Amino acid sequence: MPTRRGTVLFDIDGTLIDAGGAGQAAMEDVFREEFRTLKEVTGIPTAGRTDRAITRDLFAFHGGECDPLSLMKLRDRYLAHLPKYLETHAGGLLPGTVEILSQLSHAGEWRLSLLTGNFEEAAWIKLRHYGIDHHFSDGGFGDEHVDRDDVARSIWSRLTGDEPQLERLPVIVVGDTPADVKCGRAIGAQVVAVATGVYARHSLEAAKPDWLIDNLHDTRWLQELQA
Repeated sequence: MPTRRGTVLFDIDGTLIDAGGAGQAAMEDVFREEFRTLKEVTGIPTAGRTDRAITRDLFAFHGGECDPLSLMKLRDRYLAHLPKYLETHAGGLLPGTVEILSQLSHAGEWRLSLLTGNFEEAAWIKLRHYGIDHHFSDGGFGDEHVDRDDVARSIWSRLTGDEPQLERLPVIVVGDTPADVKCGRAIGAQVVAVATGVYARHSLEAAKPDWLIDNLHDTRWLQELQA
């Protein structure tokens, strides 16, 4: 095993990729089909939240009960729909994604993992679609937890259980929402906020990340960590 410099946990949507709204459209359409309605969904925020939390709110919006069996059924239908929505929605990799992942993956010095609100299989579907899944082998996902902080605690506990030395090294969370900053703080991480999502730069600045960058081409944070 290579000598580790630390851990970098990446959010996906708005950070590494812009899926063109494919995930939200697929999920909302699945619920409209289930509840046989054309009603437009309003008032349910998605950025920085877990799919578990979003589906709970969609059940409530449509007057349904979010019991485990119903949740599993709707999740599976969403996962079946997602690939075709990715094909039909204009999306792509965000600036600097390929370069930073390649740089961090080189020689295996940094432990890369995911920290996302996506359902696990949805995360892998998106990463495979955009050709960057090979940079990751695991992560924290939004299947079990409503709160992103709990997702962060779960993956960090798992990673440090596998590699105890990681606790003594820097841990960095990279994301595009104030929720990414907050969940990073929940595990004592430093946070890189990247302004490629729906949040304006001033909103991210108010969350007090350690670094605030316009896109992933800006690698000052990594240079400082490796200095």
